Amino acid sequence: MLKRSLALAVGVALSFCSLLTQAADTLKVSAIPDEAPTELLRKFKPLGAYLEQQTGMKVEFVPVSDYPAVVEALATDRIDMAWLGGFTFVQARLKTGNAIPLVQREQDAQFTSKFITADPAVKSLADLKGKTFAFGSVSSTSGSLMPRYFMLKDGIKPESYFSRVGYSGAHDATVAWVQAGKVDAGVLNASVWEKLVAAGKVDTTKVKVFATTPAYFDYNWTVRGTLDPALAAKIKAAFLALDPANPKDKEILDLQAASRFIETKPENYKGIEEAARAAELLK
Repeated sequence: MLKRSLALAVGVALSFCSLLTQAADTLKVSAIPDEAPTELLRKFKPLGAYLEQQTGMKVEFVPVSDYPAVVEALATDRIDMAWLGGFTFVQARLKTGNAIPLVQREQDAQFTSKFITADPAVKSLADLKGKTFAFGSVSSTSGSLMPRYFMLKDGIKPESYFSRVGYSGAHDATVAWVQAGKVDAGVLNASVWEKLVAAGKVDTTKVKVFATTPAYFDYNWTVRGTLDPALAAKIKAAFLALDPANPKDKEILDLQAASRFIETKPENYKGIEEAARAAELLK
C-alpha cells in the first residue's frame, strides 16, 4: 500500500511538473479587441509563427471579450504579452506596477483619430451639436480617450453637447454605425480607417472624414513585469529585427499596419495618463 501511494504521489508530481514545463514553453499573447476577433487572429498568425521561430517557444493567441479583460489577464499573469492601446497600457501599468512596454510601431509616436460622418451638412464638430455620436470602446485610446480629451479642451463635453453618446465597442463597428445611419458621426483610430478604406469596406461616397485630432502616443506591445528578462529581450529583438526590405518580414509588418517597430518606454505614455485623469477616466 505504501509503495502504491508513493508511486501515485510521484506520478502526480511528474504530471504537475510536465504541465509547468508545457506552460513555461508557451508564450501566451493577447490583444485589445479593437477589431473583429477573426481579423485580430488573421493579423496575428504570421507574427505568431515568426515569434515561435525567434524564441523557440510555442506561441498561443488568447482572445479576450473586452479591453478590461486584457489588463486583468496581464495583471494576473494569465498572458505574457499583449498588444495594448496607450490608455490600456496606462491602466495595466497602474494595476500591475511593473508592466513593461517593449516596442511600438513607428507611427504610434504620432498617432491620430479620425472624426467621420455620413451627413453632408457636417463640416466640423460645431455642426454636430444636438446630434448623435459614437465612440469605440470606453477604454480605447484612439476611439474614446484622446478624442474626448481634445473635445474637452475645446469646451465640448460629449454627454451634454450631443443628444446621445454611444459606444460601438470597436473601430470597425463605429464605421458600420455611421455608414448605416445609426449615429450622425463617430470617431476612430486613423490606421483602421485607412485600412478599411483601402480594403473597400467603407463607402467613401457616403462616409467622410471631417476632422482629425492632434497627434499623441498610442499602441505598443507590452509584457508582464514578471516575465523572464532574457525572454523579454529576445522578443524585443525579434520585433526590432523585422525588416520591410525582406518580403516575409514585410508581410508581417503590413498586417500590423507598421512600417517598422521601434523601442518605447513608460514615459512616452505620461501624456495619456494625464489625459485620462483630465477626462475623469482614472481615479
